Amino acid sequence: MKNIPYLLIAIRFIFAPIIFFLSYQKREDSRFMILTLMFLGLLTDIFDGIIARKVGVSSERLRRLDSQVDLVFWLSLGFAAYFINPELIKEHGPSITTIFILEALCYIISFIKFKKETCTHAWFSKMWGLSLMIAFTYLIGFQKTGWAFDLTIILGVISHIDVILIILILPKWQYDVPSCYHAWNIRKGKQRKKSTLFN
Repeated sequence: MKNIPYLLIAIRFIFAPIIFFLSYQKREDSRFMILTLMFLGLLTDIFDGIIARKVGVSSERLRRLDSQVDLVFWLSLGFAAYFINPELIKEHGPSITTIFILEALCYIISFIKFKKETCTHAWFSKMWGLSLMIAFTYLIGFQKTGWAFDLTIILGVISHIDVILIILILPKWQYDVPSCYHAWNIRKGKQRKKSTLFN
């Protein structure tokens, strides 16, 4: 049981190159297969944390690994969306570039301050992940953007600003910080209960 969270993370990591390969082929049935892998990947992301806490292996190492594999997984879906709908993606180039810049800033600021990558697993980031799922369903499955894309851009900006604030506020590196409000409480020395919601 203690190896299951690592296995689920590994499955999500393996999905990334498969998604990339399927999208590059541009076959009609590839879109359905990519979306299937996306939903399965999301389930592994949900259950790796639940099982890890249940069996007592929710460590810094596991959370950092989970965070980095999440990045690889969602990037593979981003590339898939581009290969399948290049014109749609180019049309929204400025907003997508903004998200990439904010993502890079999160890592740069964290490395400068703590010499480690960010690993907050914040609530807004979880909300953004769900919005990405909806947006990619529209983009890859129906080749549309609309409200789903706008929502994921808005939540993406909010979640990244929240992570940057968490990094700047925390006195020392810490994983699983739900929000900048919680980071402020930690800075003031208030002990917080370990949150299980969305972590």
